[in-house]
Amino acid sequence: MTESPNFSGVYTALATPMQNGQIAYGDLDALVAHQLNGGINGLVSVGTTGESPTLNHAEHIEVIRATVAAASGRVPVIAGTGSNSTAEAVELTRQAEAAGAAGFLVVAPYYNKPSQEGLFQHFSQIAAVTEKPIVLYSIPSRCGIEISVDVAARLYEAYPHVNCMKAAEGSSEKVTEYVRRLGPDYAVMSGDDGLTLPFMSAGATGVISVASNLIVAPLVEMVRAANDNDFATARTTFLKYYPLFKAIFVEPNPVPIKYALTRAGIIESPEVRLPLSPLTAASREMLDPLLDALTGTTQQS
Repeated sequence: MTESPNFSGVYTALATPMQNGQIAYGDLDALVAHQLNGGINGLVSVGTTGESPTLNHAEHIEVIRATVAAASGRVPVIAGTGSNSTAEAVELTRQAEAAGAAGFLVVAPYYNKPSQEGLFQHFSQIAAVTEKPIVLYSIPSRCGIEISVDVAARLYEAYPHVNCMKAAEGSSEKVTEYVRRLGPDYAVMSGDDGLTLPFMSAGATGVISVASNLIVAPLVEMVRAANDNDFATARTTFLKYYPLFKAIFVEPNPVPIKYALTRAGIIESPEVRLPLSPLTAASREMLDPLLDALTGTTQQS
């Protein structure tokens, strides 16, 4: 069995491959193999990149179970179990733990926009049903609210296994606040490929990455270099792949990354579920030259 995650390095926010309206489990196995071959540090199953909003509960848990099986204990698998219903998030967490998840990614409740006290109570209910690590996920652009440093600190004090923040707030200052307030044993990971290096300069320990679905080994090496304080080496890789980091968000995630994975031959179909729609011709024309320039690297990763 895999040891408890240490939340350092690159964890891939895995896409969920689909064909003909169904989960393509063979492609999921191939995608996980691509990750392991590239030396990935961990996997995140059924987050937003994994199209959690349109997977039913049975699919949600089965994708987690299949990802755990494909990883074969070589890396930790963190399961997305967030919801804007506390009861649903608690139940998903219970089921994901039974499916073998090594920890949980729990996003701030979206749409109903609870207060900070509501957030504390919500996450407390989830933390009470597991002893495995919990990664809080603050992404105001999708949820309409952020998780305050105060709430993160209260949760960490009450539940020491709530010990990581996926920071997708676009602010190095906020990362600095997490690091200063919560101390060296609390991990902060970038939730945005394009901000990984700035965030690591402020004390983050890695990234939960969309780009690493496609490009694995170079990003693992980039983050390792940054954690070794070799920012000159890390910067060279960061600048090389920065255009990709931006391009894979030219349309809603995970539409572009699924297209890129299909084009690279890692999965067979770029299919997404409504309300997401296929990549437009204009975006394909923009992405294709960039992906062609990275093909040699992709094949080796």
